[in-house]
Amino acid sequence: MSRGSGALLWTLSGNMLLDSVEVSIMLVALPSIGAALRVSMVTAQWLMSGFAAGFAGFLVLGPRLVARWDRRRVYLGALAVFAPVSVVGGLTGDIRLLIAIRVVKGGCAALTAPTGLAIITTTFPDGPRLRRAVSVYALFGAVGFTAGLLLSGALVEAGWRWTLVFPAPVALALLLIARRVLPTGSAAPPRTTTTRALLRAGALRRSMLGAASLNGTYIGVLLLAAFDLSGRGWSPWLSAVALLPASLPLVLSMPFVGGLVQRFGTARLIVAGAVAVVTGCVLRALLAGSGPYGTAWLPALLLVEAGFVLSFAPLNMQVTAGLGAAERPWAVALYQTAVQAGGVLMLPLTALLASRYPHRWPVSLLVLAAGAVGLITALSGLRRPRPAPLER
Repeated sequence: MSRGSGALLWTLSGNMLLDSVEVSIMLVALPSIGAALRVSMVTAQWLMSGFAAGFAGFLVLGPRLVARWDRRRVYLGALAVFAPVSVVGGLTGDIRLLIAIRVVKGGCAALTAPTGLAIITTTFPDGPRLRRAVSVYALFGAVGFTAGLLLSGALVEAGWRWTLVFPAPVALALLLIARRVLPTGSAAPPRTTTTRALLRAGALRRSMLGAASLNGTYIGVLLLAAFDLSGRGWSPWLSAVALLPASLPLVLSMPFVGGLVQRFGTARLIVAGAVAVVTGCVLRALLAGSGPYGTAWLPALLLVEAGFVLSFAPLNMQVTAGLGAAERPWAVALYQTAVQAGGVLMLPLTALLASRYPHRWPVSLLVLAAGAVGLITALSGLRRPRPAPLER
């Protein structure tokens, strides 16, 4: 890569890492924030589901804003909002304002993450260079979730407010660099189809439902684990380390995903991932509220993460199958909206059931049901259409 294209890729990937950090940095911090502000688990979880709601709400709006103002302006504008609201979040003690700030930050991330990928796909030529650039971008996203857990564990030890302030200087630095390296006049191609027409694509519908199930189940299990470990008296740092089995394997497996897809195809890997998730949920239901971390949580965390490792890339690849260049950004926006919707739905329900029935079956069955939806959807993708009858 040339120096200019390399700087562009690292800048966009750095912002993707920051967006992923924002997803996970609240997980370990939620019990401490809830205790400091004297709010329940149900209220505290809105710091996570609020971010997901903002992300989902702005994803479909993003392509419209890009069509009006171009990608560069939208990207820089989102970063310019992200940095100051992070500072405000670290200074306030009002839970309602904190939740509102998280919604705004989720909206900003919804404008930068897909737009960054779109800039990459239009800047780098098709072939090995584009595949390598997209792989780097995706790898930074995977690394960001793990980094967010570890950062949260370290920062909460110094004070939970640092988890909200930390992204501000990073976003400001990325904004200054992005102003120099982002291409000008980066407009999106005109849209040639409607949302209803896009949703007729079976692969897109299956990907949306499967991804909503996967993300909802995953984030629900992690929320339960974070509060359970905190309730056992574990420090934030130890809790963060304990959650690494549910994030680190995806980072380590990223270089090998392409080979797996080429060998087994997307449909089979998505089914295998859904089976792993359901198995992990069954184990968690059977062991709920009993035993040490090694038996009560570790097997479930590993299996749910195995489902993520197997399904994450194939689901993303399946989204744009058979679609033209003009339709792809809209299909990706719909898909990512479904991903976030899974979290928006599951987080409040998980927190509500866990608070009313601690260490009981209802919340375990809820998570298991969400995983089962993904498995049923994945199995439907294995069915082959019957060949048309021969004409006489």
